[in-house]
Amino acid sequence: MASALGWRPKTVGSSSTSAAPVDASASAPEPSGPAPLHGGARSVSAAHPLTRLKKRRDFLAASRARKWSAPGLVLQARPRKEEEARFAPEGAVRVGYTASKKVGDAVTRNRAKRRLRALAEPALATLGRAGWDYVLIARRDETAGRLFASLEAEFAEAVRRVHAPRKGADAQRRPR
Repeated sequence: MASALGWRPKTVGSSSTSAAPVDASASAPEPSGPAPLHGGARSVSAAHPLTRLKKRRDFLAASRARKWSAPGLVLQARPRKEEEARFAPEGAVRVGYTASKKVGDAVTRNRAKRRLRALAEPALATLGRAGWDYVLIARRDETAGRLFASLEAEFAEAVRRVHAPRKGADAQRRPR
């Protein structure tokens, strides 16, 4: 059995062990478009970098804040407090994704979260506000199977709704 270090790929059209050197300029050209979203690169402007929510306390804090439910997803959003500034770069938009076991098996949950990531990362570059945390929650049978265009419309509406001023927020409360 040969070791992995001794393995050499054969060149196309050559059956001998002495292959002709391959010209480096003949390789495929480098893509000139934007970097892909996977692998750590984000399509968010440098003014509002996008970071990921990872701590349970951040998800719990978002669950107690503003939320909007749509047929394909639930959006929770909150402005970060001053004392939480050490957890994220200044002006960063933080986002988290969740799909419970109610959504389906692991394959379905992962597909739903991939769709939420593909939906939110480019949209939050324009719709998101600096210093805010967003959590997107997948919905059973809807997030993974819904048309992406309808998910985009629902997400844009949800962001607009969570940023809208609350009714009665400026009104004074009556003393009890």
